[in-house]
Amino acid sequence: MKEKLHPTYEFVEAVCACGNKFMTRSTAKTLKLDICSACHPFFTGKQKLLDTEGMVEKFNKRFAKTEGKTMVRKPKTEVKAKAKLKKPVAKKAAVKKPAAKKAAKAEKAEAKAK
Repeated sequence: MKEKLHPTYEFVEAVCACGNKFMTRSTAKTLKLDICSACHPFFTGKQKLLDTEGMVEKFNKRFAKTEGKTMVRKPKTEVKAKAKLKKPVAKKAAVKKPAAKKAAKAEKAEAKAK
């Protein structure tokens, strides 16, 4: 096994943008964090629920149009259904007939003889 293959794993002080500092282990020399457990909304309990652009109102408006009934999907037309069932047909490659090859060789031989 090769020596000095793995990087050194040392104790490092991690510094958050909020000013919180704590010790951890890492291969990096310094750790600068944007967010930590001291300032993250999930851990602090100051989590905010935002109603962006009235999404709840938009849903209620659409739901009111249906009067609480579920919409029934229209069946697909038979033509479209049959087209999906058909498999694409592979085109056959043009095959030259052996007789045509022999005729071409004969013409070349006659041209050389003249």
